Amino acid sequence: MKPKKPELRLLKTDTGDLPVSGATLIDVARVAGVSPITVSRALNQPQLVRPNTLAKVQAAIEETGYIKNMLAGALAMSRSKLVSVVMPNVANPIFADMVQAASDTLTDAGYQVLLGLSGYETWREELLVETILSRRPDGVILTGTLHTDSTRHRLQKSGIPVVETWDMTPAPIDMVIGFSHEEVGRAVAGHLIERGYRRIAILSMDDGRAARRRQGLQVALAKQGLSVVASEIMPGAATLQRGREGTARLLAARPDIDVIVASSDTLAHGVLIEAAARGLQVPQQLAVIGFGDQNFAAHVHPALSTVRVDGEMIGTLAAKAILQRLNPQSDTKVAAVTDTGFQLVHRAST
Repeated sequence: MKPKKPELRLLKTDTGDLPVSGATLIDVARVAGVSPITVSRALNQPQLVRPNTLAKVQAAIEETGYIKNMLAGALAMSRSKLVSVVMPNVANPIFADMVQAASDTLTDAGYQVLLGLSGYETWREELLVETILSRRPDGVILTGTLHTDSTRHRLQKSGIPVVETWDMTPAPIDMVIGFSHEEVGRAVAGHLIERGYRRIAILSMDDGRAARRRQGLQVALAKQGLSVVASEIMPGAATLQRGREGTARLLAARPDIDVIVASSDTLAHGVLIEAAARGLQVPQQLAVIGFGDQNFAAHVHPALSTVRVDGEMIGTLAAKAILQRLNPQSDTKVAAVTDTGFQLVHRAST
């Protein structure tokens, strides 16, 4: 027995029946009682259409559920009006300001953001970029500068503007807007040495940017004859629980540590909670410094020392850099390599 064809639901209108979905420009013209050319003009040059005719077209669009075909216009001008923003995950709020600022700037310019989550593994990013490029975006904004050779090659050959963010590199794919994680590590080391800390431990998630901060920290300590006495490097996403558990393991290994350098404010908050549960006074018995200056950092007890990065600035500049490439006549000028810097914020936890 042959399978039955699915029934097509019809929309009753004054001018006949229309499919509920997939309404075309001709369907709108029929409902409005005007020509397809008039509908097209109403959509693309409404200032040239009489108000009463425009009202009829708008009513017909509402009635039919017609959605303008952006693809045809995009093909005509070789633009998809999509810009992809790739970030590791949505669990880490440190990237939220960057993504929101980039989205706001691009939306104001008539572009839509295609958000991709790559995780912290470069092979996942490679698969994601391959899929993204098949959608023909007008630009790509990446988080970080660590990529597979395949990812770099594909993006360089794509012919579209690419901005790497949240890091610095002497060899960007195209453009880079961010800051030096090695410099962050050196600044943290200088702060701790100045405050008199000598038994320094690291609590970090296992990602490339955190590794660069650790490297900068260790190099700066070595110049002063010091070294990291204990470290706990964990896979996955930062959570309060992991901060507590990591702190417990560090203290079990080296009960005499006097400060923990955490790779994020979330982990550092976990350190504070574990210290309080053990009756340890912060910073007298155990100090801690985080990274990111998240919105809670100044309000925990004691207030958390950390490193502030302007994610909103990074997102805005990255979006403007993409738009500048797409419209060279634009008045906006963003340098292909832009260092946004960072600020070490000293609070009560150190």
